[in-house]
Amino acid sequence: MCLGIPGQVVELLDSHEHLARVDVTGVGRVINIGLLEDEQLACGDWVLIHVGFAMSKIDEKEAALALASLKMMGGVFDDEVDALMTSGAAAEADEVPAAVQAWEA
Repeated sequence: MCLGIPGQVVELLDSHEHLARVDVTGVGRVINIGLLEDEQLACGDWVLIHVGFAMSKIDEKEAALALASLKMMGGVFDDEVDALMTSGAAAEADEVPAAVQAWEA
């Protein structure tokens, strides 16, 4: 299973024909759009991004649905971390996993 993150194209970079700057929930990223060279991407278009590559062009409705799903998944993870930290199980463990510590920070 792959995780695709929606991003909106804000700039097609002149320095390289296969690079674009996208906005991913307020964070700018430079991604490779070379796999979509037949799509005629323009500023304002939405793409689904996986490991720095635009994998497909999507519409705004699909982007909103994907973002809502990702936020929901993040909320579930937050709930699980909170439950672990308050359960006493974390105190019984020799150390809290680094991933949990990083998420709590």
